[in-house]
Amino acid sequence: MIYLLLSVLASSFIFVMFKLFKRFDINTMQAIVINYFIACLVGFFGFIKETDISLIPEKAWFPGTIFLGILFILVFNLAAITTQRSGLSVVSVATKMSVAIPVLFGIMYFNESSGTIKIIGIILALAAVYLTSIKSREGIPINKKNLIFPILVFLGSGIIDTSIKYLETSYVSKTDVALFSSSIFFIAGTIGTGILVVQGFMGTLKITGKNILGGIALGIPNFFSIYFLVMALRSEGFESSSIFTINNVAIVLVSTALGIALFKERLIPKNWIGIALAIISILLVANG
Repeated sequence: MIYLLLSVLASSFIFVMFKLFKRFDINTMQAIVINYFIACLVGFFGFIKETDISLIPEKAWFPGTIFLGILFILVFNLAAITTQRSGLSVVSVATKMSVAIPVLFGIMYFNESSGTIKIIGIILALAAVYLTSIKSREGIPINKKNLIFPILVFLGSGIIDTSIKYLETSYVSKTDVALFSSSIFFIAGTIGTGILVVQGFMGTLKITGKNILGGIALGIPNFFSIYFLVMALRSEGFESSSIFTINNVAIVLVSTALGIALFKERLIPKNWIGIALAIISILLVANG
């Protein structure tokens, strides 16, 4: 349970960093690319002992890290487009409600339990995510022509979590967790660097110190968010469907609390209902 708590805290800190990016006008794409390399270095020098880098491509999980690295960059860019066209609330809902994909995968592929209490908890968790994320009384209006982007964010985010669970269970040994995580970040960073190089040739790239600092500050919690999530998935006592549900809902709760405490965000009645449902859903899923 401690790994799950640490993953929630790390992921919630990422939320704080993105809020600060907006406040200090930090280029998100540059910071994201730098963050991937920082996350890779944190894992490599902090948790990996005497590894022959040349042997990494021979690991059974290595093709999966290439797939995940591509998805990391792709989903990030889709999220950016969705934010620009439909707003942050839409991205938040699409990302967090994607938990339905790994939850269903865990129940169907790994034959995890699906008792009535647990199912009710999962449904309440999805409702909680929606109600906590919306920032207007009217809900979340989306132009039909832009609907494809949040759908792709939903699918991409869900596939990422599902792939991590599948690879962690099928191919990643306990001693390779940090190496697995670092490899994903390195590949994502390498692909992101290619995008920045293209921007450089187009004359639209301007790297600044604050973008680099933003990437460094983001990279540390980003590594731990993945590392601790994988460790939580490996722990006994909770199934992956429960871990993913509790993790996502808890991130929403902690992020909301941080938004109120640090950024003076105000909640509408629907948000408070969502918070109440989130707490109930965690209790039901944990005991279902």
